Amino acid sequence: MSRPLVAVVGRRAAQVPILRYSATLAAEAMCEAIWAAGGEPVVVHGPAADPLAELPERLSRFGGVLLPGGADVEPCRYGADPSPLTVDTVAFQDDLDLGVTRAVIALGLPTLAICRGMQILNVATGGTLDQDVADEEALHHNAVHDVRVTPGSRLHAVLGAESIDVSSYHHQAIDRVGADLVVTAVAPDGIVEAVEHRHADILAVQWHPEDRHATSTTDAALFADLVDRAAKRQEQQ
Repeated sequence: MSRPLVAVVGRRAAQVPILRYSATLAAEAMCEAIWAAGGEPVVVHGPAADPLAELPERLSRFGGVLLPGGADVEPCRYGADPSPLTVDTVAFQDDLDLGVTRAVIALGLPTLAICRGMQILNVATGGTLDQDVADEEALHHNAVHDVRVTPGSRLHAVLGAESIDVSSYHHQAIDRVGADLVVTAVAPDGIVEAVEHRHADILAVQWHPEDRHATSTTDAALFADLVDRAAKRQEQQ
């Protein structure tokens, strides 16, 4: 059977070494993790002039979607005043990622959201973000830390464990949880580490499973689950 297509939403970069112009990029580790799980990663380009209304039609060709990490989300997207600690926001990327998120919810597309991807999901469903997480008991900014997974949750069924360690790199996090989202994992300091949608086919994690997908069975399981869900959808198309 052919590999199911998994859309990886691209990140816009103004300048890239070797390339002469700007670029639409995806982290190699993210694509490698999808490939290792049996999927075919396809970077989805978001032209600045492309109508967001076309996203559902474009995305419906794929078996699944991966919403990756990236820059901070503009505070205005969730009704907050900007903090000096919120930096490097990209309005175009927010438009694209929010449009993709709303499309996958409407379409019921199998989706895995990672780091910023989870924050975008929370904002798209009416939630808010903490603009800067204090590093106390759990080191979120650039470290490996423990996470407690809710027994009986969909995430627990995928990972097969109630306690895991994860690779973390973020300074913002979910504050008020969005509508139809259920928290399914937390860090020792209470930071939300995973949510799942009550109705749509979406799992979201705050950590970076692509960092250790080749050595961590629980991280690899997230990509295997996404590819499996994508394969089943494409079989039905």
